[in-house]
Amino acid sequence: MFSNFDFSVIANSWIYLFQVGMVFTLKLTVLAMLGGVALGTLLAMARLSSLRALSLAAACYVNLVRAVPLVLVIFWFYFLVPYIAAWIIGASEPVKVGTFLSALITFTLFQAAYYCEIMRGGIQAIPKGQVQAAQALGMNYWQTMWKVVLPQAFRNMLPVLLTQTIVLFQDVSLVYVLSIPDFVGAASKIAQRDGRLVEMYLFVALVYFVLCTLMSWLVRRMQRRIAIIR
Repeated sequence: MFSNFDFSVIANSWIYLFQVGMVFTLKLTVLAMLGGVALGTLLAMARLSSLRALSLAAACYVNLVRAVPLVLVIFWFYFLVPYIAAWIIGASEPVKVGTFLSALITFTLFQAAYYCEIMRGGIQAIPKGQVQAAQALGMNYWQTMWKVVLPQAFRNMLPVLLTQTIVLFQDVSLVYVLSIPDFVGAASKIAQRDGRLVEMYLFVALVYFVLCTLMSWLVRRMQRRIAIIR
């Protein structure tokens, strides 16, 4: 079955695949993760706020984003962000945002909704006695959150946050639909150029399998360590 396969195309193009494609994928994953966690934490705090309007607005955002397929969000932001930016700055023509920045904004806003629910669960898991103790020491709401609640919530939720980041790493491959040269996009260009789609996509699947399996193993080890600390 594999007699007609030519895997030399992989050996001849692996430098381009990893130096261009994988670097782009990892860069977008890390930046979107950092932005998503930061925004997701703020959304989680908003959802837990005593201000009903703020809590309702955050809940509506989270539920709306999680109900829409990611690929549609990618298309929306790719085509709408230039017009939104032009409207904000009052420009007469769409602003050239760029594919990377557009993808980064998309994944940050989309993943923030998922990180929000993870952080909300972590914050709610902190015993109320610790919050009351912080208030008894004279801390205000923000001091209590930043110095007492959030550090513990981050530590407890770190394995789940990293698991969601693995999902994000896989989802970044969807930028392929915009012809962005991520790992899948770079592999697709080479596959179509050399007419070796099966070989190249098998290699891409193998790379994703190995990397995601390794990251999942590291998350499980971290989860066991956190359980021991508790």
